[in-house]
Amino acid sequence: MQLGFIGLGIMGMRMARRLLQAGHSLAVYSHSRAKAEQLGAEGAQVAWSPAELASRCDLVFLMVGNTEHMRETTVGANGLVQGIRAGSVVVDSSTVLPSASRGVAAEFAAKGAEFLDAPCTGSKAGAEAGNLTFMIGGNSEVFERVREYFLPMGKKLYYVGGNGMGLHAKLSQNLLLALTYQGACEAFVLAAKAGVPPELMYDIIQNSAARVGIMEYKKNAIFQGDWSTNFSLKWMHKDMSLMLESGRELGVPLPAAALVRELFGASIARGHADDDYASAITLIEDWAGAQVRVKEPGAGD
Repeated sequence: MQLGFIGLGIMGMRMARRLLQAGHSLAVYSHSRAKAEQLGAEGAQVAWSPAELASRCDLVFLMVGNTEHMRETTVGANGLVQGIRAGSVVVDSSTVLPSASRGVAAEFAAKGAEFLDAPCTGSKAGAEAGNLTFMIGGNSEVFERVREYFLPMGKKLYYVGGNGMGLHAKLSQNLLLALTYQGACEAFVLAAKAGVPPELMYDIIQNSAARVGIMEYKKNAIFQGDWSTNFSLKWMHKDMSLMLESGRELGVPLPAAALVRELFGASIARGHADDDYASAITLIEDWAGAQVRVKEPGAGD
């Protein structure tokens, strides 16, 4: 198949590069022409618009920031649907509102094309290494037809159900992730304020029923105060807004998610929008007047 990829941010650039490295013929498009040309120098074809890219491709992957951008890229004036060929497949790995994704899928179906929602998890490191986890919604036979093209990007592929169901799974997973992380932040700040060394508190938690998987990935960032971005706070905050909107549509109250979304929003207002969401701990730290930091060996000696 001739592949296409749209959206070359922190995740998309690395995912597209994995497809190139696997030997696939790939066309790319980005709002940032420089990013597209960077992959062009590595062997990709560069398209001038989503519509033009669609006219060339049998299978297009999409990885953009939010629901509005997804709709613009897929069904907008120069969107994919304007150039899509009957029988082609679009796979949207963006995290967007499930009901909006289902609406877009219907517009592609009217053109004789297929649309899968396939959000992923694994952050920058997972995209770099090609071990992302995908949650797929849409026609199961279409998914099986294109399954092999996911494999350079990730090996864990979960088919969830019809259109939008991959997104419901992703939002549920991120809901638990965000709430768990906020709880870990509060626990570690409470311990630090009392004088318990962070490394000791980490060992106690990770060797108890309170074990927190996300701390295995975020502890070094927290202990060193390093907010280098793997998954930005603004995108986690966006995902939480999607959770709440989806909850309203389904009649599911999400009170804890609403509170954590506001706390993350407060951290964004303090200048952490583009930092990794690990930076959300600084809000509780500042309120408490205590930091969860570990002195680097030799630092200050």
